[in-house]
Amino acid sequence: MSAKLLCGRFEFPLERPLVMGILNVTPDSFSDGSRHFETDAAIAHGLKLASEGADIIDIGAESTRPGAAPVGLQEEIDRLLPVLEGLRDCGAALSVDTFKPEVMRGVLDAGADMINDIYGFRQPGALEAVASSYCGLCIMHMQGEPRTMQQAPRYDDVVGEVREFLRERVEAIRTLGMHPMRVVLDPGFGFGKTAEHNYELLRRLQDLFFDDYPWLVALSRKSMIGHVTGREPEQRLGGSIAGALAGIARGAAMVRVHDVAQTVDAIKVWQTVENGVSG
Repeated sequence: MSAKLLCGRFEFPLERPLVMGILNVTPDSFSDGSRHFETDAAIAHGLKLASEGADIIDIGAESTRPGAAPVGLQEEIDRLLPVLEGLRDCGAALSVDTFKPEVMRGVLDAGADMINDIYGFRQPGALEAVASSYCGLCIMHMQGEPRTMQQAPRYDDVVGEVREFLRERVEAIRTLGMHPMRVVLDPGFGFGKTAEHNYELLRRLQDLFFDDYPWLVALSRKSMIGHVTGREPEQRLGGSIAGALAGIARGAAMVRVHDVAQTVDAIKVWQTVENGVSG
């Protein structure tokens, strides 16, 4: 695992799992849509996530749930910029969940510390948009695209194919001379994958690892949790924490979650079991 993650204004040692809190500034998120749509409410929730121990706050202005409708370029930027401004001094790094190069440039100019791209920086101009900055890069695997990705996902070898895809994306970044410590990799739970694919990826997470890159596990409240528990998104806290800890136990460097305080507590207990009581 890399000694640290370079993330805009921040350098994160990877001696403990990092927690990325989710902040959806969208009216149609699958889990908490519209709750934080108004700018003031979004900023307030972001400040709450930071106070609960989020290392990074991941701000999204376009839902990527299956079947989600696309958002216009200017609308996405207009949703994001005031929230970035309001959270700039919250103490957590600010990540923006977008795949549009124009949005990437706009939010980086506004002080974003990380770009989290579900397309893995495959859109024309995406790599160039981030190449000259110091932002962190979260590179995710997705089969297909959000509107249709869950219709009939198929793999001959889901672990091998996800690993090879992300290796190719890392090579594209290396070609442009970007620092490898800016990179964190995400297998993309729920993005063009069945529940069986998702759990195989989580169970065999370490089989994905290569070249000491850190990995993100992002499964909070997702359908893979509901598949096992039978619960609706807002009732998936227990399952989400179990999934996050399963990822951490298999070497994940970061977890992306809705419920920051509860996840931080769970990680502290897990680490104490593993490492003993300090002090």
